[in-house]
Amino acid sequence: MSPANDKAVPKRTLVGRVVSDKMNKTVTVLVERRVQHPLYGKFVAKSKKYHAHTAEGGLKVGDVVEIAETRPISKTKSWAVTRRISEAIVI
Repeated sequence: MSPANDKAVPKRTLVGRVVSDKMNKTVTVLVERRVQHPLYGKFVAKSKKYHAHTAEGGLKVGDVVEIAETRPISKTKSWAVTRRISEAIVI
């Protein structure tokens, strides 16, 4: 192996909210970010949904989780839940 391949590549991580837990071993995570409009300067909310793999089924809709990039697990899954940051607030 060459020395360049010995370095561990840091995985990208995102924080988002679980919006669906209906699939088996998969949750849908909504990640929101705020970007500045290039012309007007106003901050605009942008969002994207990711399918993330979860081995345990303890996540519920509304939980805030951290997801990390992994190898492709299926056609739409390339992220995995690494930890739950906070539980859903039940009213």
